[in-house]
Amino acid sequence: MKKNLFLISSSLFLTLLFSCNNKKLTEVVEVPLPTAQEKITVGVPDDVKAIEGSFQLEKLPYSYDALAPNISAVALEMHYSKHYLTYTNNLNKAVAGTPLENLTIEEVLAKLDLNDANTRNNAGGYYNHTLYWQIMAPKAGGKPSDVLAEAITTDFGSFENFVTLFKDEATKQFGSGWVWLVVDRAGKLQVTSTQNQDNPLMKNALIPGTPILALDVWEHAYYLDYQYKRKNYIDAFFNVINWKKVAENYDAAIKK
Repeated sequence: MKKNLFLISSSLFLTLLFSCNNKKLTEVVEVPLPTAQEKITVGVPDDVKAIEGSFQLEKLPYSYDALAPNISAVALEMHYSKHYLTYTNNLNKAVAGTPLENLTIEEVLAKLDLNDANTRNNAGGYYNHTLYWQIMAPKAGGKPSDVLAEAITTDFGSFENFVTLFKDEATKQFGSGWVWLVVDRAGKLQVTSTQNQDNPLMKNALIPGTPILALDVWEHAYYLDYQYKRKNYIDAFFNVINWKKVAENYDAAIKK
């Protein structure tokens, strides 16, 4: 099933890094933008299927256009059906027939050889995006409540302080990467960032912890909507954060 959405005027090609070449990641996905006055058609998330393997796509809990205007349907479809699908398929190929094949993704991240760029990047890409889809929702944003709100106030001084710290971390992140709200090993909330598709569950994390909120700051996450204006994307992200889900993640993390 397809849905026609709107018109867009452009004849550019968006080129993003997305493939693996031995130990060095050289990721390239070319997504042609529509020509002037060409009608954009998007599909539905349920039509996207990964290859058979240990890991399957997180079902997107909303339609491609549900987060607009903060994240457009075109940007979300490209991100979910191209990039996330590719990470998932590549991860299944990487772990097939290895001791990692029957582990959870969290166990894979904890045990993987960081020198294995293929598995490292695709396992991170799979986990990171899976969390990212979960912690966004239509008609969301605002502020957390109850236990999570108290924890944020305790650990950052105020919700406003947290927002400033998180946005600053996302803005200053050089190149591709992710920004995280994590519960560290002492049970405290911290904001941190990682390069490429690394995350705080990996052995090399500067601040190890359990991620409860994730922001993708790779260009493929925002370029179709915001071009080089990453700050606008970061601001828009706060309009779609599903604080109820983040609170559930926090509750699960502090019980570990």
